Amino acid sequence: MMKSLLPIAVAAAMWSSPLASFAASVGNALQRPAVQVSHPERAVLMAAARAGQRIVAVGERGIIMLSDDGGAKWRQSKVPTSVSLTAVQFVDDRQGWAVGHGGVVLASADGGESWSMQMDGKQVAALMLKAAQASGDARAQAEAERLEADGPDKPFLDLNFVDAQHGMVMGAYGMALSTQDGGKTWMPIGDRLDNPGGMHLYSVKAQGSSIVIAGEQGLALLSVDAGASFRRLKVPYEGTFFRAAWLGERSLLLAGLRGQLWRSDDMGEVWTQVTSPAPVSFSASASAGQNSLWLANQAGGLFEFKAGQLSPVRQVALPPTAGLLALDKNRLLALTVRGAVIVPLSGDRK
Repeated sequence: MMKSLLPIAVAAAMWSSPLASFAASVGNALQRPAVQVSHPERAVLMAAARAGQRIVAVGERGIIMLSDDGGAKWRQSKVPTSVSLTAVQFVDDRQGWAVGHGGVVLASADGGESWSMQMDGKQVAALMLKAAQASGDARAQAEAERLEADGPDKPFLDLNFVDAQHGMVMGAYGMALSTQDGGKTWMPIGDRLDNPGGMHLYSVKAQGSSIVIAGEQGLALLSVDAGASFRRLKVPYEGTFFRAAWLGERSLLLAGLRGQLWRSDDMGEVWTQVTSPAPVSFSASASAGQNSLWLANQAGGLFEFKAGQLSPVRQVALPPTAGLLALDKNRLLALTVRGAVIVPLSGDRK
């Protein structure tokens, strides 16, 4: 059954063909290295991260590109798969991970120069089935068997590593796994999440030992013990949240469908809706400093959230944007359907 739409390029790649043919194409792409292209910076891009001073960006067809001069020039990495990649994170200037379609988890130990496959959708399904069988939960076992039968057609949508050993990956249909050894082994953690409907998990963010997960149909989950357990937050909105962010030690922000933006300053006990200028879904975010955030929506609008208010940034609209990365106090990098776009900010704020 079709669930709520995934954002921008993820949705286009996942739902442009029937699931059976999509699964077959993903299966083929899993084993096919990414093709080297002349202008990787013009590809559909979904996310970027810092590896020290280097920028690492990921996108469609397994493209991973690197910039060592603040985004002015780019070169492409060697990647062992050509599935679309949705998120990337580095914990230092060497060690990083990327996730994407086909249940792919990639790792790099050299600042993004090269990548190895740590896990794919077939392995994810096998791990989830084994865990379900061990639990004795008939419903979980049936879901895991269905996942295995479908093949590797489900994407991971976000990841969060707190250090070089401990991390989580999240994705469609409630897929959630963690590692305590840098990705050498993975363990399903769906039994820790109050998500019986298998809702998509779009965003996972950590602040110290606290972790927030945002997902489909108003799903928001919080852990205060480094992911050992989670509780469901009561957010007064039942639509999908695509982005979660920490604004401080106890302050959370959730952004999603139709311009919905909700803030809590007490770890999710009480929520306040933030007025949004347009009913357009938020699709990307990046830290703008202490207690503030940059946000982009699917219409290419760019906003700054600061002091509890959302303000548009004066500029020509961006192409539909899936990711943002702050370069410095005067520039943002937008990851869009038309590639990497450097956005000047100095003097552009309302």
